[in-house]
Amino acid sequence: MERSLHTPKYVAVCNLAIVDVCGSTAIIPKVIDTFLFDSQFIRYEACLANMCFVLFFSSLQSLILVVLAYDRFVAICFPLRYHNIITNTSMVVILAVMWAIAALMAITATLLFTRLSFCRSLVINSYFCDHGPVHHLACNDNSPNFIVATFGTTIFFVAPVAVIVLSYVCIIFALLKIATQEGHLKAMQTCTSHLILVAIFYLPICATYIAALSSTIHPNARIINTSLACVIPPMLNPIIYSLKTEEIMSAIKKLYRKRNKLNSHGTEE
Repeated sequence: MERSLHTPKYVAVCNLAIVDVCGSTAIIPKVIDTFLFDSQFIRYEACLANMCFVLFFSSLQSLILVVLAYDRFVAICFPLRYHNIITNTSMVVILAVMWAIAALMAITATLLFTRLSFCRSLVINSYFCDHGPVHHLACNDNSPNFIVATFGTTIFFVAPVAVIVLSYVCIIFALLKIATQEGHLKAMQTCTSHLILVAIFYLPICATYIAALSSTIHPNARIINTSLACVIPPMLNPIIYSLKTEEIMSAIKKLYRKRNKLNSHGTEE
């Protein structure tokens, strides 16, 4: 493994990659089954399992984006103290806490469905077992599910967006103190990958929530927006971090040169 990538930032990036793969595994097979094979049925137990994993990995992806924002905040606002504040150990602890929070929330939200009765329509207006459309089908009191959904939305989407925006406001103020234009550009280049990921992940979700609050959103529009938020970010994240991060590009070039050198030696022999 390339030693230059053994840093706290890339511990978080590695976690993001794992979450992307697992999240895609949770949702894409159901997307293919629904849209390509026109499968309109799912067992109750499978529905709960699908809901739990989708909630877990989407929430965790949001939290890891916050961790990466924190990493950039410390790196730019407190550059001299960065290696004291952000260590591999502290990053692992932070990420472990994020995994635990996301798991607790996903399991709690899923377990609350076991108390619901479904005596009317069983048609879910989504392409997977989405929490909102499913709990609205219940015949008995679903207020605990609604409270958990509201709390989860606040903790995993509203709060992360607010924290990320606040961290970048602080970063902008820190950049204004840098005298040279070259310093501005160099500092901002370290943030571009993260900003692109944040935009790709949160914009479709924010658009869905804003549309739902301002008017009645069509189920098909909600499905398209949700699918974009679930499928596109995992596909683009590794590409963005590979192309927009200097350390990864340097590691790829070094590996490519080493392979070419080995091939040339083999040809000469």
